[in-house]
Amino acid sequence: MSRAAEDTAFTCAQCGRAVVRHPAGSYRNHCPWCLFSRHVDVSPGDRASTCLGLMTLIGLEHSGKKGFVLLHRCERCGHVDRNKAAPDDDVDRLIEAARETP
Repeated sequence: MSRAAEDTAFTCAQCGRAVVRHPAGSYRNHCPWCLFSRHVDVSPGDRASTCLGLMTLIGLEHSGKKGFVLLHRCERCGHVDRNKAAPDDDVDRLIEAARETP
């Protein structure tokens, strides 16, 4: 399957909003409003996970190379993943996550 075919719009399983493809052409891996994700990848972009659990935002890091990076934990299996923040992510929610991060 091509990268473009895998990078599709989806409905957020947490807040129910319609989420469009990533504006920079990268894989969309979280909702830009509530910042929840879904455990769909084994390796970034492969969409090979069968878990499909909701992934809760548990923290925020800053990388000199990637900028802000969201930390998600799967509510079903406990898998932790790092996802680069997208240009259209809700800035207020990112600030809130930064304040909550120890």
